[in-house]
Amino acid sequence: MGNKCEENLKVGAATIKAAEKYKGQEGAVMMALHEVQNAYGYISEDNQKYLSKELNVPLSEIYGIITFYNRFSLTPKGKYNIQVCLGTACHVQGAQTLFDLVKEKLGIEDGQTTEDGLFSLEGVRCLGACGLAPAIVVNSEVYGKVTPKKLEEIIAEYREKK
Repeated sequence: MGNKCEENLKVGAATIKAAEKYKGQEGAVMMALHEVQNAYGYISEDNQKYLSKELNVPLSEIYGIITFYNRFSLTPKGKYNIQVCLGTACHVQGAQTLFDLVKEKLGIEDGQTTEDGLFSLEGVRCLGACGLAPAIVVNSEVYGKVTPKKLEEIIAEYREKK
């Protein structure tokens, strides 16, 4: 990567602040990534490159962390991010039907965001809410024992909030 590329990075103020705040600290990358994710809803390639340079960590390590943890995203999410648990307990209780219903109702696939930016969808392996199977999360709100009817009501509720 040449200097010219580095000079033209489009980096947000939260990224610069996070790099300055955690530079030289143990766990700096993880803490900085959390701040950037919270500020922008995802971690852009330019923000990754900036953190790599400022925290003196290989870009591949930053990318590896982002892609390993569900908490981080490489692409912008909708205002309401719907996570459908597809883990064993939820799967047995009909989670695939719920996942397919969300795709149909919103007209998007796994990992996509609706054109209006209102919703995004993620199929996840486990939400840690096995006793509530099948479970979904909208942003940080957990919904358990979700039926297709209840799912439609949840989506309608969030549409009204816009």
